[in-house]
Amino acid sequence: MGILFKEVTHSYKGYKKQVTVAIENINLEINSEGEFVAIVGKTGSGKSTLVQHMNALILPTSGEVNVFGNAITAKKKKKLKFNNIRKHVGYVFQFPEYQLFEQTVLRDIMFAPLNFGYQEAEAKKASVEVAKKLHITKLLNHSPFNLSGGQQRKVAVAGILSYNPDILLLDEPTRGLDPKGSKDMMELFYDIHKNENKTVVLISHDMNIVYKYATRIVVMDGANIVFDGDKKELFESGIYKDHHLEKPEVLKLIDYLNGKFNYNFDYNITSIDELVLKLKEVSHE
Repeated sequence: MGILFKEVTHSYKGYKKQVTVAIENINLEINSEGEFVAIVGKTGSGKSTLVQHMNALILPTSGEVNVFGNAITAKKKKKLKFNNIRKHVGYVFQFPEYQLFEQTVLRDIMFAPLNFGYQEAEAKKASVEVAKKLHITKLLNHSPFNLSGGQQRKVAVAGILSYNPDILLLDEPTRGLDPKGSKDMMELFYDIHKNENKTVVLISHDMNIVYKYATRIVVMDGANIVFDGDKKELFESGIYKDHHLEKPEVLKLIDYLNGKFNYNFDYNITSIDELVLKLKEVSHE
Protein backbone atom coordinates (compact mmCIF):
# COMPACT_ATOMS: atom_id res chain seq x y z
CA MET A 1 0.00 0.00 0.00
CA GLY A 2 1.18 3.50 -0.81
CA ILE A 3 -1.52 6.08 -0.03
CA LEU A 4 -4.95 5.28 1.42
CA PHE A 5 -7.79 7.72 2.11
CA LYS A 6 -10.48 6.64 4.57
CA GLU A 7 -13.58 8.86 4.73
CA VAL A 8 -11.48 12.00 4.38
CA THR A 9 -13.10 15.44 4.51
CA HIS A 10 -11.34 18.79 4.40
CA SER A 11 -13.08 22.10 5.10
CA TYR A 12 -11.84 25.69 4.96
CA LYS A 13 -13.09 28.52 7.11
CA GLY A 14 -13.54 31.68 5.09
CA TYR A 15 -15.10 35.10 5.45
CA LYS A 16 -17.24 35.46 8.59
CA LYS A 17 -16.32 31.86 9.49
CA GLN A 18 -18.21 30.52 6.51
CA VAL A 19 -17.21 26.88 5.96
CA THR A 20 -16.35 25.58 2.50
CA VAL A 21 -16.06 21.83 2.03
CA ALA A 22 -13.20 21.19 -0.42
CA ILE A 23 -13.31 17.38 -0.37
CA GLU A 24 -15.87 15.19 1.36
CA ASN A 25 -15.86 11.55 2.52
CA ILE A 26 -13.06 10.55 0.15
CA ASN A 27 -12.09 6.89 -0.09
CA LEU A 28 -9.16 6.33 -2.42
CA GLU A 29 -6.14 4.08 -2.75
CA ILE A 30 -2.97 4.87 -4.70
CA ASN A 31 -0.56 1.97 -5.15
CA SER A 32 3.03 2.42 -4.05
CA GLU A 33 4.42 1.62 -7.49
CA GLY A 34 3.53 1.22 -11.15
CA GLU A 35 0.49 3.53 -11.46
CA PHE A 36 0.02 6.66 -13.55
CA VAL A 37 -3.09 8.33 -12.12
CA ALA A 38 -4.61 11.57 -13.41
CA ILE A 39 -6.77 13.68 -11.09
CA VAL A 40 -9.12 15.80 -13.22
CA GLY A 41 -12.14 18.03 -12.79
CA LYS A 42 -13.27 21.62 -13.21
CA THR A 43 -11.71 24.46 -11.20
CA GLY A 44 -12.77 24.26 -7.56
CA SER A 45 -13.67 20.58 -7.66
CA GLY A 46 -11.11 19.63 -4.99
CA LYS A 47 -8.19 18.28 -7.03
CA SER A 48 -5.37 20.21 -5.39
CA THR A 49 -6.83 19.77 -1.91
CA LEU A 50 -6.98 16.02 -2.50
CA VAL A 51 -3.39 15.77 -3.67
CA GLN A 52 -2.00 18.05 -0.95
CA HIS A 53 -3.16 15.47 1.60
CA MET A 54 -0.93 12.86 -0.06
CA ASN A 55 2.23 14.22 1.53
CA ALA A 56 0.67 16.02 4.48
CA LEU A 57 0.87 19.55 3.12
CA ILE A 58 -2.56 19.87 4.67
CA LEU A 59 -4.31 17.61 7.18
CA PRO A 60 -7.84 16.21 7.00
CA THR A 61 -10.63 17.85 8.94
CA SER A 62 -11.97 14.34 9.53
CA GLY A 63 -11.03 10.86 8.42
CA GLU A 64 -7.55 9.45 7.90
CA VAL A 65 -4.89 9.45 5.20
CA ASN A 66 -2.30 6.68 5.51
CA VAL A 67 0.94 7.34 3.62
CA PHE A 68 3.35 4.39 3.61
CA GLY A 69 2.22 3.36 7.08
CA ASN A 70 2.06 6.89 8.51
CA ALA A 71 -1.47 7.67 9.72
CA ILE A 72 -2.46 11.30 9.20
CA THR A 73 -5.45 12.75 11.01
CA ALA A 74 -6.43 16.17 12.32
CA LYS A 75 -5.55 15.09 15.85
CA LYS A 76 -2.05 13.78 15.13
CA LYS A 77 -0.31 16.93 13.85
CA LYS A 78 2.16 17.14 16.74
CA LYS A 79 3.07 13.47 16.44
CA LEU A 80 3.55 13.40 12.67
CA LYS A 81 7.05 12.75 11.34
CA PHE A 82 6.75 14.75 8.14
CA ASN A 83 10.13 13.63 6.77
CA ASN A 84 8.98 10.00 6.97
CA ILE A 85 6.06 10.94 4.73
CA ARG A 86 7.76 13.30 2.30
CA LYS A 87 10.76 11.12 1.61
CA HIS A 88 8.27 8.67 0.08
CA VAL A 89 6.09 11.23 -1.72
CA GLY A 90 7.61 14.08 -3.72
CA TYR A 91 5.46 17.08 -4.70
CA VAL A 92 6.17 19.04 -7.90
CA PHE A 93 4.17 22.27 -7.64
CA GLN A 94 2.62 24.20 -10.53
CA PHE A 95 5.56 26.60 -10.62
CA PRO A 96 8.29 24.72 -8.72
CA GLU A 97 10.94 27.23 -9.86
CA TYR A 98 9.51 29.66 -7.29
CA GLN A 99 11.03 27.41 -4.61
CA LEU A 100 14.64 27.95 -5.72
CA PHE A 101 16.77 29.73 -3.13
CA GLU A 102 20.34 28.40 -2.99
CA GLN A 103 23.43 30.12 -4.44
CA THR A 104 24.11 27.44 -7.05
CA VAL A 105 22.08 24.92 -8.97
CA LEU A 106 24.00 22.06 -7.39
CA ARG A 107 23.30 23.25 -3.83
CA ASP A 108 19.63 23.69 -4.68
CA ILE A 109 19.34 20.14 -5.97
CA MET A 110 21.27 18.81 -2.97
CA PHE A 111 19.04 20.54 -0.41
CA ALA A 112 16.32 17.85 -0.30
CA PRO A 113 18.59 14.78 0.01
CA LEU A 114 20.62 16.54 2.71
CA ASN A 115 17.38 17.29 4.53
CA PHE A 116 16.45 13.61 4.37
CA GLY A 117 19.70 12.46 5.95
CA TYR A 118 22.07 11.94 3.03
CA GLN A 119 25.76 12.55 3.69
CA GLU A 120 27.31 15.43 1.72
CA ALA A 121 29.12 13.19 -0.79
CA GLU A 122 26.07 10.95 -1.22
CA ALA A 123 23.79 13.96 -1.80
CA LYS A 124 26.20 15.41 -4.35
CA LYS A 125 26.44 12.13 -6.23
CA ALA A 126 22.63 11.74 -6.37
CA SER A 127 22.23 15.35 -7.50
CA VAL A 128 24.80 15.06 -10.30
CA GLU A 129 23.14 11.86 -11.53
CA VAL A 130 19.71 13.46 -11.71
CA ALA A 131 21.22 16.55 -13.38
CA LYS A 132 22.54 14.26 -16.11
CA LYS A 133 19.07 12.79 -16.55
CA LEU A 134 17.63 16.27 -17.03
CA HIS A 135 20.56 17.46 -19.20
CA ILE A 136 21.49 20.32 -16.86
CA THR A 137 25.01 19.31 -15.75
CA LYS A 138 26.47 22.40 -17.42
CA LEU A 139 24.37 24.54 -15.11
CA LEU A 140 25.44 23.04 -11.79
CA ASN A 141 27.77 25.91 -10.82
CA HIS A 142 25.40 28.64 -12.07
CA SER A 143 23.06 30.68 -9.93
CA PRO A 144 19.51 29.34 -10.35
CA PHE A 145 18.28 32.93 -10.57
CA ASN A 146 20.23 33.58 -13.79
CA LEU A 147 18.56 30.73 -15.71
CA SER A 148 15.68 30.76 -18.14
CA GLY A 149 12.23 29.78 -16.88
CA GLY A 150 12.46 26.33 -18.49
CA GLN A 151 15.91 25.72 -16.96
CA GLN A 152 14.69 26.81 -13.53
CA ARG A 153 11.82 24.36 -13.74
CA LYS A 154 14.22 21.51 -14.55
CA VAL A 155 16.37 22.45 -11.56
CA ALA A 156 13.34 22.47 -9.28
CA VAL A 157 12.21 19.08 -10.58
CA ALA A 158 15.75 17.75 -10.11
CA GLY A 159 15.52 18.76 -6.46
CA ILE A 160 12.54 16.43 -6.07
CA LEU A 161 14.01 13.55 -8.06
CA SER A 162 17.36 13.76 -6.25
CA TYR A 163 16.11 11.94 -3.17
CA ASN A 164 14.27 9.28 -5.20
CA PRO A 165 10.72 9.39 -3.76
CA ASP A 166 8.46 6.40 -4.38
CA ILE A 167 5.51 8.49 -5.62
CA LEU A 168 5.62 11.72 -7.62
CA LEU A 169 2.78 14.23 -7.27
CA LEU A 170 2.60 16.60 -10.27
CA ASP A 171 0.35 19.67 -9.99
CA GLU A 172 -0.11 21.07 -13.53
CA PRO A 173 3.60 20.45 -14.31
CA THR A 174 3.37 21.79 -17.89
CA ARG A 175 1.58 25.05 -17.11
CA GLY A 176 3.44 27.99 -18.60
CA LEU A 177 5.63 25.82 -20.85
CA ASP A 178 5.67 25.94 -24.64
CA PRO A 179 4.59 22.78 -26.54
CA LYS A 180 8.13 21.38 -26.80
CA GLY A 181 8.89 22.11 -23.15
CA SER A 182 5.59 20.54 -22.16
CA LYS A 183 6.28 17.40 -24.17
CA ASP A 184 9.85 17.10 -22.83
CA MET A 185 8.64 17.46 -19.23
CA MET A 186 5.92 14.84 -19.58
CA GLU A 187 8.23 12.42 -21.40
CA LEU A 188 10.68 12.75 -18.52
CA PHE A 189 8.05 11.82 -15.94
CA TYR A 190 6.68 9.04 -18.13
CA ASP A 191 10.17 7.55 -18.59
CA ILE A 192 10.67 7.58 -14.81
CA HIS A 193 7.29 5.89 -14.38
CA LYS A 194 8.04 3.18 -16.95
CA ASN A 195 11.73 2.56 -16.31
CA GLU A 196 11.69 2.81 -12.52
CA ASN A 197 8.13 1.52 -11.96
CA LYS A 198 7.26 4.63 -9.94
CA THR A 199 3.73 5.78 -9.32
CA VAL A 200 2.88 9.20 -10.74
CA VAL A 201 -0.17 11.23 -9.69
CA LEU A 202 -0.92 14.04 -12.13
CA ILE A 203 -3.28 17.01 -11.81
CA SER A 204 -4.02 18.47 -15.22
CA HIS A 205 -6.71 20.36 -17.13
CA ASP A 206 -5.18 19.19 -20.42
CA MET A 207 -7.11 16.11 -21.47
CA ASN A 208 -4.65 15.48 -24.32
CA ILE A 209 -1.83 15.01 -21.81
CA VAL A 210 -4.07 13.02 -19.48
CA TYR A 211 -5.18 10.63 -22.21
CA LYS A 212 -1.68 10.10 -23.58
CA TYR A 213 0.05 9.30 -20.31
CA ALA A 214 -2.39 8.24 -17.59
CA THR A 215 -3.77 4.73 -17.26
CA ARG A 216 -6.25 5.54 -14.50
CA ILE A 217 -8.38 8.66 -14.16
CA VAL A 218 -9.98 10.01 -10.99
CA VAL A 219 -12.66 12.64 -11.67
CA MET A 220 -13.48 15.19 -8.97
CA ASP A 221 -16.73 17.16 -8.97
CA GLY A 222 -18.40 19.03 -6.13
CA ALA A 223 -15.76 17.89 -3.58
CA ASN A 224 -16.42 14.21 -4.38
CA ILE A 225 -14.86 11.48 -6.48
CA VAL A 226 -17.43 10.78 -9.19
CA PHE A 227 -15.36 8.41 -11.34
CA ASP A 228 -12.29 6.28 -10.71
CA GLY A 229 -11.25 3.94 -13.46
CA ASP A 230 -9.94 3.29 -16.95
CA LYS A 231 -9.58 6.26 -19.31
CA LYS A 232 -11.24 4.44 -22.20
CA GLU A 233 -14.30 3.77 -20.08
CA LEU A 234 -14.55 7.42 -19.08
CA PHE A 235 -14.67 8.69 -22.65
CA GLU A 236 -16.47 5.79 -24.32
CA SER A 237 -19.29 5.95 -21.80
CA GLY A 238 -19.86 9.69 -22.14
CA ILE A 239 -19.48 10.18 -18.37
CA TYR A 240 -16.94 12.94 -19.06
CA LYS A 241 -19.70 15.17 -20.46
CA ASP A 242 -21.49 15.22 -17.11
CA HIS A 243 -18.43 16.62 -15.35
CA HIS A 244 -17.34 19.42 -17.68
CA LEU A 245 -14.37 17.59 -19.23
CA GLU A 246 -13.12 18.11 -22.77
CA LYS A 247 -12.76 15.11 -25.03
CA PRO A 248 -9.12 14.63 -26.09
CA GLU A 249 -8.33 15.77 -29.64
CA VAL A 250 -7.17 12.30 -30.67
CA LEU A 251 -10.57 10.84 -29.74
CA LYS A 252 -12.40 13.57 -31.65
CA LEU A 253 -10.33 12.69 -34.72
CA ILE A 254 -10.97 8.98 -34.24
CA ASP A 255 -14.71 9.64 -34.06
CA TYR A 256 -14.52 11.75 -37.23
CA LEU A 257 -12.45 9.25 -39.21
CA ASN A 258 -14.59 6.30 -38.14
CA GLY A 259 -17.78 8.13 -39.11
CA LYS A 260 -16.54 9.77 -42.31
CA PHE A 261 -14.38 7.03 -43.79
CA ASN A 262 -15.70 3.95 -42.02
CA TYR A 263 -12.43 3.21 -40.25
CA ASN A 264 -12.51 1.03 -37.17
CA PHE A 265 -9.99 2.81 -34.94
CA ASP A 266 -10.56 2.33 -31.22
CA TYR A 267 -9.75 4.38 -28.16
CA ASN A 268 -6.54 2.45 -27.47
CA ILE A 269 -4.85 5.08 -29.64
CA THR A 270 -3.74 7.75 -27.18
CA SER A 271 -2.05 10.50 -29.22
CA ILE A 272 -2.18 12.26 -32.58
CA ASP A 273 1.27 10.89 -33.48
CA GLU A 274 0.06 7.35 -32.83
CA LEU A 275 -3.06 7.96 -34.93
CA VAL A 276 -0.94 9.22 -37.84
CA LEU A 277 1.09 6.00 -37.72
CA LYS A 278 -2.12 3.96 -37.78
CA LEU A 279 -3.37 5.90 -40.79
CA LYS A 280 -0.11 5.22 -42.61
CA GLU A 281 -0.45 1.51 -41.83
CA VAL A 282 -4.01 1.45 -43.17
CA SER A 283 -3.07 3.35 -46.34
CA HIS A 284 -0.48 0.69 -47.21
CA GLU A 285 -2.74 -2.30 -46.65
